[in-house]
Amino acid sequence: MQSRWNAADAARCTTPLDLRVYTSRLLGADPALVLHGGGNTSVKASVQNLFGDLEEILYIKGSGWDLATVAAAGFAPVRLDVLRRMADLPSLTDTDMVRVQRAAMIDPNAPTPSVEAILHAIIPFTFVDHTHADAVVTVSNTPGGARRIHEIYGDTVLVVPYVMPGFVLARAVRELTRATDWEQLDGIVLLNHGIFTFGPDAKSSYERMIALVTRAERHLEQHASPVASGTAPRAASLERAELLSLAQLRHAVGWAKGGPVVALLDRSPEAVAFSSRADVAAIATRGPLTPDHVIRTKPVPLVAGGNWTDAVAGYATRYREYYTRHATPGLACLDPAPRWVVWQGNGSVSVASSAREAAIITDLARHTARAIEYAERLGGWRALPEADLFAVEYWELEQEKLRQGGASPVLSGKVALVTGAASGIGRAVAESLYGQGAAVVATDISAGVVQLAKDGMWGLVTDARDHDAVHRSVAECVSRFGGLDIVVSNAGVFPPSQRIESMDQGSWDDSLSLNLSSHLVLLRSAVPFLRLGFDPCVVIIGSKNVPAPGPGAAAYSVAKAGLAQLARVAALELGRDGIRVNTVHPHLVFDTGLWTPEVLAARAAQYGMTVEEYCRNNVLRVEISTRDVASAVLALAGPTFAKTTGAQIPIDGGSDRVI
Repeated sequence: MQSRWNAADAARCTTPLDLRVYTSRLLGADPALVLHGGGNTSVKASVQNLFGDLEEILYIKGSGWDLATVAAAGFAPVRLDVLRRMADLPSLTDTDMVRVQRAAMIDPNAPTPSVEAILHAIIPFTFVDHTHADAVVTVSNTPGGARRIHEIYGDTVLVVPYVMPGFVLARAVRELTRATDWEQLDGIVLLNHGIFTFGPDAKSSYERMIALVTRAERHLEQHASPVASGTAPRAASLERAELLSLAQLRHAVGWAKGGPVVALLDRSPEAVAFSSRADVAAIATRGPLTPDHVIRTKPVPLVAGGNWTDAVAGYATRYREYYTRHATPGLACLDPAPRWVVWQGNGSVSVASSAREAAIITDLARHTARAIEYAERLGGWRALPEADLFAVEYWELEQEKLRQGGASPVLSGKVALVTGAASGIGRAVAESLYGQGAAVVATDISAGVVQLAKDGMWGLVTDARDHDAVHRSVAECVSRFGGLDIVVSNAGVFPPSQRIESMDQGSWDDSLSLNLSSHLVLLRSAVPFLRLGFDPCVVIIGSKNVPAPGPGAAAYSVAKAGLAQLARVAALELGRDGIRVNTVHPHLVFDTGLWTPEVLAARAAQYGMTVEEYCRNNVLRVEISTRDVASAVLALAGPTFAKTTGAQIPIDGGSDRVI
């Protein structure tokens, strides 16, 4: 482990809190130290209050902030004397602890202080750093782990047997250190949990962390280097049977959880090697790397190779039995669905209501699997007993967070595929679905579609007229997010105006290929996965030209009319599978690449109108935008139209020709 300290960067920090932010981010930049909100840091400082008096304040990382990105606003300022007095109380509930800590803050708008605030307060150093360093926790999660920690560090660290975080841990450290000379300590190791370091300045506390963790890493390298796996790497792309199996897994987990989920497959060589171990079912189910992971991963993963309905049902039964063994009155059982699945021989699958949360679980699973591999070479993986894991999973503070959580976006956990999404209607639809919580794969022949890529959205260059490319786009969607619930079939083109007697065959064939046949190919490829979706639906983007064609647009109008008929037949055929198929017919949507200012001006002049008059040339005298079309698609994809199929909905402000 290398120190990331940079003297020039540190010199730009003008206050202790600035330095606290700086070294906190150094810690957060290394996933071997902390992951996704784990760990906490603090600094003690004197602050002048409104009356001119100096107050001793503990700035500690607040709840909801991540060390990798924390800013000064992410530190809760708490009066130090209150925290130290709390440490002397004989007992204190966690709820009361949080309430009193918030009451002792000098800024009521700051985030809630970490549950470790009291412990940070009683450590008599200005800077305190706490991480869940993989190497340290791995060593302690083995038979004789405490003995090994003593071998590594001798008397330079205080070793604390595992106790619950919060007040109980602070009291335990308080009792263990009443006669301790803190100047003789470099840190504190909390078995099965993590490590603290401290110092009079930011650099000494940070570099002590790096040095202590490095010693644990060297111990693992010397005594527990995993044997290189002989497992052959799996192909990057999944076979169709594997794709269907992944979609079946997602379907089974979603039903157990009570709603749609995103399922991220980790098919890396390390994940495949771990999943291929003969003993993986025994070692992976002994518990998580650190107890705080249980909030996201559940106590253990599901380990299975298929037959997902039975496998998930069995996991749910075992989870309820675990709950029954440890539940106390007033606790409600959380959903029993797994969050981490070891797919034997194929890698790891992380399941959550959003792509972001699933990606976090993937990171936790990777670090856990790596730690297990090391620990097995060191004598065996031994995590905390399940009673301790239950105590964290059902901790009153975590339960309160769940109760206070706001409503999820309406499409959370859904997976959508949108074609023709680089611009115009397709892009507006993709962004609207994403904005309501769906994971989205957006395709287009334009390379610009890749610019849509972000956490939970993927842009894929695809020629909708290439049948193999369409099949690959569906496979990519399922491979990337685990399944498919929503298909928005939008890809199309408006060919140059040609009257029938002068139309060339190529224009006719091209229009039918893209505006009609490509949609059939997409439907054929998507339907097997939609059958495994949640309230699955297809939305076809049609045209006003279906009910009201115009001269010179035969190739386009005929193709769109055929597409509308295809949608009606699909609604009839797929309804028995619960798949809804509806069509929207936009008209004169002007904020698209087709309608350049020059084209718009020329068309308005043709009708003897101003541009504004032409844009509002409908019954309602309103302008239609891509966002209007996207809103209609969003409604059709959501619960509002959950019992509607076969509908043909105009988005045109009212066309007198259609009406």
